[in-house]
Amino acid sequence: LCLANKNIECSFCLLFLFVEILERVWEISFLFVMLFCFCLDLLFQQYPGVSQLSSSLGGLSLQSSPQPESLRPVNLTQERNILPTAPVWAPVPNLNLDLKKLNCSPDSFRCTLTNIPQTQALLNKAKLPLGLLLHPFRDLTQLPVITSNTIVRCRSCRTYINPFVSFIDQRRWKCNLCYRVNDVPEEFMYNPLTRSYGEPHKRPEVQNSTVEFIASSDYMLRPPQPAVYLFVLDVSHNAVEAGYLTILCQSLLENLDKLPGDSRTRIGFVTFDSTIHFYNLQEGLSQPQMLIVSDIDDVFLPTPDSLLVNLYESKELIRDLLNALPNMFTNTRETHSALGPALQAAFKLMSPTGGRVSVFQTQLPSLGAGLLQSREDPNQRSSTKVVQHLGPATDFYKKLALDCSGQQTAVDLFLLSSQYSDLASLACMSKYSAGCIYYYPSFHCIHNPSQAEKLQKDLKRYLTRKIGFEAVMRIRCTKGLSMHTFHGNFFVRSTDLLSLANINPDAGFAVQLSIEESLTDTSLVCFQTALLYTSSKGERRIRVHTLCLPVVSSLADVYAGVDVQAAICLLANMAVDRSVSSSLSDARDALVNAVVDSLSAYGSTISNFQHSALIAPNSLKLFPLYVLALLKQKAFRTGTSTRLDDRVYAMCQIKSQPLVHLMKMIHPNLYRIDRLTDEGAIHVNDRVVPQPPLQKLSAEKLTREGAFLMDCGSVFYIWIGKGCENNFIEDVLGCPNFASIPQKMTHLPELDTLSSERTRSFITWLRDSRPLSPVLHVVKDESPAKTEFFQHLIEDRTEAAFSYYEFLLHIQQQICK
Repeated sequence: LCLANKNIECSFCLLFLFVEILERVWEISFLFVMLFCFCLDLLFQQYPGVSQLSSSLGGLSLQSSPQPESLRPVNLTQERNILPTAPVWAPVPNLNLDLKKLNCSPDSFRCTLTNIPQTQALLNKAKLPLGLLLHPFRDLTQLPVITSNTIVRCRSCRTYINPFVSFIDQRRWKCNLCYRVNDVPEEFMYNPLTRSYGEPHKRPEVQNSTVEFIASSDYMLRPPQPAVYLFVLDVSHNAVEAGYLTILCQSLLENLDKLPGDSRTRIGFVTFDSTIHFYNLQEGLSQPQMLIVSDIDDVFLPTPDSLLVNLYESKELIRDLLNALPNMFTNTRETHSALGPALQAAFKLMSPTGGRVSVFQTQLPSLGAGLLQSREDPNQRSSTKVVQHLGPATDFYKKLALDCSGQQTAVDLFLLSSQYSDLASLACMSKYSAGCIYYYPSFHCIHNPSQAEKLQKDLKRYLTRKIGFEAVMRIRCTKGLSMHTFHGNFFVRSTDLLSLANINPDAGFAVQLSIEESLTDTSLVCFQTALLYTSSKGERRIRVHTLCLPVVSSLADVYAGVDVQAAICLLANMAVDRSVSSSLSDARDALVNAVVDSLSAYGSTISNFQHSALIAPNSLKLFPLYVLALLKQKAFRTGTSTRLDDRVYAMCQIKSQPLVHLMKMIHPNLYRIDRLTDEGAIHVNDRVVPQPPLQKLSAEKLTREGAFLMDCGSVFYIWIGKGCENNFIEDVLGCPNFASIPQKMTHLPELDTLSSERTRSFITWLRDSRPLSPVLHVVKDESPAKTEFFQHLIEDRTEAAFSYYEFLLHIQQQICK
């Protein structure tokens, strides 16, 4: 007003007053700043480390949420007992509650990182592997099966509609992988569950992340094939002496009616030694007719139309053959094995339809195509430097497998060998045809009863489990992500399409991922696997799994979301490839470097990082332990006598086992069982199952007054201490004292005692959690058999390998370099 009236004197007065007010405000602000700094100083005195300060104040970011437990720093060299007392579960992705409920089960589909880095640069900075672990065809108790004329898919990327798409309105939905907007088909407007119209978002496809569609003829290149099973059997002197034929034929007789299939199911048999024997089982014959082809250089089918017969029409002839086979070659003097020509014959026989070939082999193939020479030097079994011959000696078996895959035929191998059989070469027939591999070293039905029992139990599962034929599997992911390496038994038909002539519920797969484009424009990413297969009943089906994960922009969040078990399983797959393509020592170095790099990268995020301590986030605290366990596993260990076939089989298992079974193979579970109680027990089918705590894998946890059970996945060991109470030995083992326990005990008697009931209940519960029944060995303290048990105590030092503590110190030294 003064300025407007040109009153200069008053105007200056007002300006001076305004300046004075500013000075007072500045002084008050300065006092506030000083007070804030004083408070900070007090906090720094109370919390000397920046990481602790960040933990207490939410990173000084005005956030009230505390630091997640997964980011709690753990000093590995000080916290010696880091193994949890209960099994490690998969981390739950940090999603809102609705998405968590809808997300895919980690038993079917899990990622090494449950928080996906926004960029490849951020992933590189974290030094962690990014990939997926899949168990796509696993047995499910609940599976929504959808029969619909219209299977709703994105018109651009062909993603199946799923719980993570967004509905713009009732008539349009947005794809969660490529973001295209699609129309909702008229049929999809009707919900068959609620029998209501106009609620597409409530349909089962949009309410379940795992569903199975009954496919229409659009998903068929030909009419669905019948279930076809061909058994190719080694009947050389070596095979007859081992005695596997009796077990196989008996298992087939018991399970013939349980083979998956329908009225069209077909079956056939081929036996071989130095010649190939076919069996005419055509309906109308009075008995099976053997047809011998001795020209193994040019194999032909003597009567192509009567060698694969309808199971139900020729059942009596099939039973007659199975009853006769074990004794047909009892007096044979044939020592040669023409496996290659027998496989060529099997390929010709199966090509018109496709199906499953089950090969039983007991020795090194010695005649015709695919013959092999011994490549193992027993003196090199414990080499600490070079392990040779991990790859195939010939490409015959790979080429044959690829031919089989092209004709929708998978080859499963049962190797029952008492000597070197070059599994590295033979395994190719299963690897590339989507088959599976079973291995029984030192097999003999009388001298090695535990292996005979294992074959019997494995065959029961193998013959009766669900099977899918002529399958393909495609994995899709959100725009910006890409897949670059697949692991498992299959043939890669195109960049993201796996050809699976057969699919079974025990098969696992892995895939490595990279981030090609920045994910800054999205807060969520999704992965979808679609498995198209023909069921044993002749239905074309599509099983779809969809996984949703959050995208993060900070390194701390990446570490917070590590799934350490998924990461170790992916690294194990990568290490197998490295062993074969480069060398075993390179693979071992890469595993150690994975720990060094990730912990070093994490250390760089801690302001007051001290090189005198080995710090890991809680999410990674088991990483060094699991890597050490992997280094001591048969596939990768050195300095310990390991037969070449044993090593190769362990590598085959790593490449084809689902995570849940692979982890027990890498890091077994150890329990004390002489003090089982009902405290904390669970109830399963009216049975009380004790839940003893896990023990770390070290001899220091063993007490001679106790009894311990080690679960290695495919084998159980019960170690009995020399001073174990006689009450336990008598109540559980049925022996009066320690001295009377037999050296080769493989069964627990069913005794009417509380201790026996609890022990057997616990072991039965463990057995029921896996498809193949493990063999049980009771091991007495100080018996020769304890060597195998003690080899699994991975936290202890051996002549050629670090103890866990020494390994931590080694990692720390490498980080400090």
